[in-house]
Amino acid sequence: MHVRRLNLVDFRNYREADLEFADGVNVLVGRNGQGKTNLVEALGYLSTLGSHRVSSDLALVRRGADAAIVRALLGHGGREILVELQINAAAANKAQVARSPAKVRELPRYFSSVLFAPEDLALVRGDPSGRRRFLDELLVLRTPRLAGVVADYDRSLRQRNTLLKSARSTGARAGSLSTLDVWDERLVEFGAQILAARLQLIDDLRPHVEAAYRAIVDADHGPRLTGQLSILSGRADSDDEGGERADTALTLTELRERFAAALAAARPRELERALTLVGPHRDDVLFELNGLPARGYASHGESWSFALALKLAAAELLRAESSAGDPVLILDDVFAELDAPRRRRLADAIGGYEQVLITSAVAEDVPEQLRTNMVRIQAGEVLGDLGEEAS
Repeated sequence: MHVRRLNLVDFRNYREADLEFADGVNVLVGRNGQGKTNLVEALGYLSTLGSHRVSSDLALVRRGADAAIVRALLGHGGREILVELQINAAAANKAQVARSPAKVRELPRYFSSVLFAPEDLALVRGDPSGRRRFLDELLVLRTPRLAGVVADYDRSLRQRNTLLKSARSTGARAGSLSTLDVWDERLVEFGAQILAARLQLIDDLRPHVEAAYRAIVDADHGPRLTGQLSILSGRADSDDEGGERADTALTLTELRERFAAALAAARPRELERALTLVGPHRDDVLFELNGLPARGYASHGESWSFALALKLAAAELLRAESSAGDPVLILDDVFAELDAPRRRRLADAIGGYEQVLITSAVAEDVPEQLRTNMVRIQAGEVLGDLGEEAS
């Protein structure tokens, strides 16, 4: 899979931008704040339907504009396809594929990318929501139909929480509780599918994370990841997210049964709090190095390497399973945080990908073997090939 061309209109600081990409490695060079990350952010949005930097789409629309346009000409084998996204400041977003209207949620079917950015340090050091988002975005890239399951779960969760608030205000009347039973069933049905997919994903990621971490660090610190499920914890009275480690395999039927039982046990506390306290939206993933939780024990360098290993592992997993070729690997300002040996090892690890997009504030931070195609970005403008300047 390749990005042949990217065109932006009113996206971030770009009134308009048009950029062609080559196969192999492409490097965007520019001082901080010039707009190089905005270019890769736009591409990342096409494959995940979200920004890795902000939670609101409004920040993506250039000030004074009503909408931002992202167009990407994508190469799949011997054919090309044009994917277009209109990000509206005050309305629902719109999409086109090959000039025909399409559903926005279908865009990840056409473009697969894995993006690593400095913000991903929060995967290791931040709260559980970022780790859940990482898993779910990868789930959808891996199995696009799960986008509908995740959306159905989120919708059911909102409806159930609304009903819990209503039941609390009316004193939990019988009619409210019977309706709550219906939403429990829907939550369990969609939630169990997400739990099963996440646990399988964690199992499949483990060997890739171990290999990627070892390739970057050149040492074996025993990187490990384990799912933590709130439905196993029996702690509905706790405000903490996470849960018990899922160290044993659970079937879809067992997950449904455990989820239903956890909801039943949590109901008194949920009616009191007017909030759903168990389910995929409360789960976490435990990352460990040398047998200790990476969050709280790992150094900055170890945490950075673990986060980078997670993204490289995701790319390797998609690469192994995809019939459309490698995902586009995007590395945003990654080399600035690595010493020279780790830069060289990372360069070796990514050298075989069909297409890699790299941003860097300083051209010299990028290992020499990756400086094939380098473009200067300045003040929201694409200035062209660096040529001999980068050599």
